[in-house]
Amino acid sequence: MIVWLNGPFGSGKTSTARELADLLRARIFDPEFVGYLLRVPFPEPAGDFQDLDLWRPLVVENAARVHEHTGGPLVAPQTLLVERYAREIFTGLAERGIEVRHFVLHADRAELRRRIEADEPSIRQWRLDHLEAYEGALPWLRETGTVVDTEGTPPADVARKIAAAVR
Repeated sequence: MIVWLNGPFGSGKTSTARELADLLRARIFDPEFVGYLLRVPFPEPAGDFQDLDLWRPLVVENAARVHEHTGGPLVAPQTLLVERYAREIFTGLAERGIEVRHFVLHADRAELRRRIEADEPSIRQWRLDHLEAYEGALPWLRETGTVVDTEGTPPADVARKIAAAVR
């Protein structure tokens, strides 16, 4: 199984992933590193590396290989705001016999803005620029994932909720 932690920047995916991996005795697989890998042969400005057609099948291939090698669950903290991209990845993993449990970590815009404003300055604006895209994606995210409110809830408690739902 892969537990996919989706949600906007500032929702607590990375912190929750660490806590959840401990609870599930899982490994963290961060699809963002596949994107970093693609930045070497494709350095031209492409917006988001998720828009590179090669990214999604490489995420599937790498996640499936890591899953096969470890024999246990993986936790994947990655924002996916384009429904087609999520469908490609989740379907690709399902076709390989890997169950994906999709959770959407959520907080309201004011809370997300507060968290992002506390981020490192070099990434702050990029994250703020994606709040509107997240809000636009909420209808399909609510249909395909389990929404978990992170507002006022420490990552350890969010992880316990998700671990209980997974078990």
